[in-house]
Amino acid sequence: MTTADQRALHQKLAGPKFYGRRKGKKLRTRQQEAFDTLLPAMRIAVGDEDAATNPESFFAQAVEQVWLEIGFGMGEHLVWHAAQNPKIGMIGCEPFLNGIASLCLQAQEQSLGNIRLWPEDARLFMRKLKPASIDRCFIINSDPWPKTRHHKRRFIQTETLDELARLLKPGAELRMATDHAALAGWLVEKTYFHPAFEWTAQSAADWRTRPDDLPETKFQNKGLKAGRPTVFLNFRRRG
Repeated sequence: MTTADQRALHQKLAGPKFYGRRKGKKLRTRQQEAFDTLLPAMRIAVGDEDAATNPESFFAQAVEQVWLEIGFGMGEHLVWHAAQNPKIGMIGCEPFLNGIASLCLQAQEQSLGNIRLWPEDARLFMRKLKPASIDRCFIINSDPWPKTRHHKRRFIQTETLDELARLLKPGAELRMATDHAALAGWLVEKTYFHPAFEWTAQSAADWRTRPDDLPETKFQNKGLKAGRPTVFLNFRRRG
């Protein structure tokens, strides 16, 4: 086996390299308590031997659909959808400890039972799910990785779009938002030219206007005040 083959095998066994933050400031007391209390019940456990899992099975009660949010930050967006849609199973992927704790506290305060969490790299979770099992996917304000040499770290790549195409049901929505102009162009280009996705925008107003069923977030308001309006991108999985 050549050195290159050894590197490729090691990468396959180790999984994709993760670049994001995993921990920030020390948790506040209430956040720590919610984290300790709720995470064990909400955490999704998928073993190395598991494959082609139906995500509906992660919920104690029957759900009508399963929605996935990749990189939920502090959880504001995911919690809003969980509260507005009690019959929808919401799955959030986020390795940032402080964001997980924030979501746990919000879920506790609102007594939400339709949230499940994967507190690791989303790519490791996605490969475990059965095809055509997700009804909607959100990627909201992901890290723009602005430096050219870091563009390979951006979540949306051809490979991740291939995996999302496998997971999303025909007609399912892929919703993305960013206040970073260069990343917005990247998201449009990568997704528009992927054969599995169709951009639903009919005019500029469609990407400039926040959808009615998308909550305002503190992060988006902060960007707007700084002169960085959010771009809203909705794509549909082709049938």
